Amino acid sequence: MNTAPKFIFTFLFLVVSSFPLFAQKFLPTEFPDRIILTWSDDPMTTQSVTWRTAAEVKSSKAQFILAPNTPIYLDSVETFDADTEWLDVDSVQANYHSVTFRNLEPATTYAYRVGNEGTWSEWFQFTTAPEKGTPFSFVYFGDAQNNLKSQWSRIIRQAYSNLPKAAFMLHAGDLINRTQSDSEWGEWNHAGSFINGMIPSISTPGNHEYDSEEDGTLVLDYHWKKQFTLPENGPSEFSESVYYLDYSDLRVISLNSQEIVQNEVSMETQKVWLEKVLAENTQKWTIITFHHPIYSSGTGRDNKEFREAFKPIFDKYKVDLVLQGHDHSYGRGRNLPSGVANQDPEAQGPVYVVSVSGPKMYNLTFDKWMDRAASNTQLYQIISIEGNQLRYGAYTATGDLYDAFDLIKEEGKPKEFIDRADKAIQEAIELTPGSERKMTPEEMAEYMRTYKNGN
Repeated sequence: MNTAPKFIFTFLFLVVSSFPLFAQKFLPTEFPDRIILTWSDDPMTTQSVTWRTAAEVKSSKAQFILAPNTPIYLDSVETFDADTEWLDVDSVQANYHSVTFRNLEPATTYAYRVGNEGTWSEWFQFTTAPEKGTPFSFVYFGDAQNNLKSQWSRIIRQAYSNLPKAAFMLHAGDLINRTQSDSEWGEWNHAGSFINGMIPSISTPGNHEYDSEEDGTLVLDYHWKKQFTLPENGPSEFSESVYYLDYSDLRVISLNSQEIVQNEVSMETQKVWLEKVLAENTQKWTIITFHHPIYSSGTGRDNKEFREAFKPIFDKYKVDLVLQGHDHSYGRGRNLPSGVANQDPEAQGPVYVVSVSGPKMYNLTFDKWMDRAASNTQLYQIISIEGNQLRYGAYTATGDLYDAFDLIKEEGKPKEFIDRADKAIQEAIELTPGSERKMTPEEMAEYMRTYKNGN
């Protein structure tokens, strides 16, 4: 009996099944897709929108109107020609279009659609930022990265169901897994769907948004600037990845941590820029976001040089909150002069948060700096600011409160920290599946001592 054909078939099946040959392509058509709101200027008076079409669509438009309670009558809309840029990447050719609506009124709802005659999108709505001092809330996501369509989708949709009127969504890097993968950006946009066209995104790049050339030069994913129209008020060499914007009483600052941890010159450039932005900052609240954590929550990770260079600046200017990703676990801790969680209620350093929203998981670090931690748990965070109070809540995929705290700032008093984790569900600190194959018995015992016995 000849078994060679069966052997060959089995071998080929194993080889083919190890590659993502059947990934959904999300190819562009004449109809607009990947419609994303961002800001490139003042959120009170402007709103930017980007979208994609097939390469054959050489031009596109946006129509715009003060959102009425009546049906939208076309004789009342304004029409704008879009800026168009061509992109050929990952064997997909497309045109990306963008428009920035200007001279808007604060705290006002507008309706818009994009496309051309016969290919218009549906009508979307957005609301401009309110005047300074107005309360608002936003959503923060750690790494999405993997299985975006199948598993990250429920996180962003659960967050939307929890906070449908979020001011914006903040993404702390590694939105996708493979640089220049058009299909993964297709999955990311599919997961966010209409939400991306209704709520603006503030995004900072992670290591998975970067390639490296032979000489070590870092190359940001070509999709980044095509689909995100972000502020250009940072250093010119980090356009639309290092920037800041103000929303009500908050200043949000994005740093490019991949450039920081890979390049000393880039680190110094961003340090100088950040110190200037913080020195000139008059906002009541300051949040900084970047990808690689100052204090790592994942096993075997540390960014010592980054921490030593930037933490003194955060402390000097009393930054309130630092939102990070990268470590695929959850950690939350405060001012940490010696690497140990500091419970001093008058400590003025930031609260550091590391979080993950996608399904890729790591075990927690043995260096337990966190006051609250989680492994093997997908999370999203809702942050609300009202006057002197910042309220933070981390939520699971099923909507359970996992972690919570308040910050209170009153004139002439030290910043007050109120831990509300006792209102949340039990801490999830179990080892991730497969740990028994990766850890020695001694390591597993140490992990249990660190977390099981320490809580």
